Amino acid sequence: MKDILEEIVAHKRQEIEEFKKIVTPANLYNMVEQKMTEIEKFAGPDSSMRKALMESKTGIISEFKRKSPSKGWIHRDAKPAEVAIAYQNNGAAALSILTDMKYFGGDDEFVRQARAVGVTIPILYKNFIVDEYQLFQARLCGASAVLLIAADLKKDECKTLLHTAHELGLEVLLEMHQKRDFDYVDLEPDMYGINNRHLGTFHTDVKNSFQLVKRLPDQACKVSESGIHDAETVRRLREIGFNGFLMGECFMKEADPGKALGEFISQC
Repeated sequence: MKDILEEIVAHKRQEIEEFKKIVTPANLYNMVEQKMTEIEKFAGPDSSMRKALMESKTGIISEFKRKSPSKGWIHRDAKPAEVAIAYQNNGAAALSILTDMKYFGGDDEFVRQARAVGVTIPILYKNFIVDEYQLFQARLCGASAVLLIAADLKKDECKTLLHTAHELGLEVLLEMHQKRDFDYVDLEPDMYGINNRHLGTFHTDVKNSFQLVKRLPDQACKVSESGIHDAETVRRLREIGFNGFLMGECFMKEADPGKALGEFISQC
């Protein structure tokens, strides 16, 4: 079976090189520096995703995702600003916004639009990050945290990106899926994620979280990602130590994702 993750990462590296031709790294870094005061209000200590999850009664990270490689279009016409503010108003602890265009129909502009309409809760910049250039892109658009995927990166690469993210005031959710990924545990990210979806095949099984949680530090902020569809699963995951629950398709497949979130939280 073709490994979709390898295809996505290869395309991402080509895409970044094209971005650099349009906005050079030096220019991007200068843009971030010039707008630091403006964006700090969204990505500063008062908008810590880790803190929000650790203190939340539900820990729901609502994701804005219009499409995926496995499902195709989920909600083609969804407007990021409308959905993001509805998520916030219906009790999300944090948001995740897909910014990959080719495979997920996303854009950095979606984060900016969410901030422009008054979203103040933490926003995770969800992409396949393989270059520090992307961290500056995340900072510029107003994200609070970024996703690093262990399967995408060598350990030393991941360590360097984590350090750069922290220098920029971004928190890091480090995503793991299989046993070899847990060699990265000692990098001590702000949050540890266990993805229930295999990124090579896109097969999803929430049992992955139950089986692998014991490999994470006891006091860490733990996030279960993908494949969560009911309140009972959230309850069981919370009982074994998870603080956050990243959910996208469960809400995005509905006509009103914000309302769907509110109804889900009422069940929790």
